[in-house]
Amino acid sequence: MSTAPLLETAPGKRIALPTRVEPKVFFANERTFLSWLNFTVILGGLAVGLLNFGDKIGRISAGLFTIVAMGTMLYALVTFHWRARAIRRRGQGNFDDRFGPTVLAITLLGAVVVNFALRVLQ
Repeated sequence: MSTAPLLETAPGKRIALPTRVEPKVFFANERTFLSWLNFTVILGGLAVGLLNFGDKIGRISAGLFTIVAMGTMLYALVTFHWRARAIRRRGQGNFDDRFGPTVLAITLLGAVVVNFALRVLQ
């Protein structure tokens, strides 16, 4: 029997070993995407309620909430595809986004503030 190591290479040469991606990683990405879409459905329901049962200010606010909901949908779709591509390529990095949720939260806060300001100034 040989005493040489099983994976011996020349100095400075790397060995390419296949890495296995667990299925739960793919499902976690899909679950996060569906969670974001659930949030957009709630925002869309709020916008439809304001549009149907509101006055002029309600329609303005419905438009703002619709824009925020569509932005959230677009963000969720782009993030889902970005993470799926990184998972397929077996990327060894961060799959989190630090700026997207913050920007969406600020725009949602802006829509609420505009709605509140229009109601107060009416």
